[in-house]
Amino acid sequence: MDNDYLIKKMEKYADEKGIPIMEKDGINFLSEFVKLNKIKNILEIGCAIGYSAINMALVSEDITVTTIERDKDRYIEAVKNIKNAKLDHRITLVLADALDFNTDEKFDLIFIDAAKSQYLKFFNKFSNNLTQKGYIITDNIKFHGLAFSDKTKLSRNLRQLIGKLENYIDFLNNNKEFKTRFFDVGDGIAISRRRLDNNETNNSKDK
Repeated sequence: MDNDYLIKKMEKYADEKGIPIMEKDGINFLSEFVKLNKIKNILEIGCAIGYSAINMALVSEDITVTTIERDKDRYIEAVKNIKNAKLDHRITLVLADALDFNTDEKFDLIFIDAAKSQYLKFFNKFSNNLTQKGYIITDNIKFHGLAFSDKTKLSRNLRQLIGKLENYIDFLNNNKEFKTRFFDVGDGIAISRRRLDNNETNNSKDK
């Protein structure tokens, strides 16, 4: 199956089934970042149907992706899509809750695109699996513009979720080990990297 056709088919499937995948400008930004920074080994937290894993792997033939998905139905769909893309030799799909998954492997890029309420736990758990000069990228950082907005008319559960996302953003802004840049692309993307100089400014924002 032609991969361009497969990707369009996946986009349609996700739209029809209400499965969240990266917005088009977000996936283009991510793929370009992988290319420009010569990323080779990626850990993805939250595979869904394999959309972003496939797009990242297609950037270069020497890229490998380990991607974790806890939903069995989405996992099965992702296995099918990755096989159709002929990328099953470079994309390793794991059916598990990411917080239960452990590995000693080091990655050039850790991509967090799973349960927003667990972003902080994902970051703290998997930052140990990052190469010294690697990157942690977090998607959906704006959460449809709801982060740092008036939440009085939202449900209690949604307020709690947004509160955890705002705490995560504060964590990134005030982190002494990692420096984070925020990009107004897709639904908001944060790129974090270890500080190489303790005198670096706390955080820079790109809007």
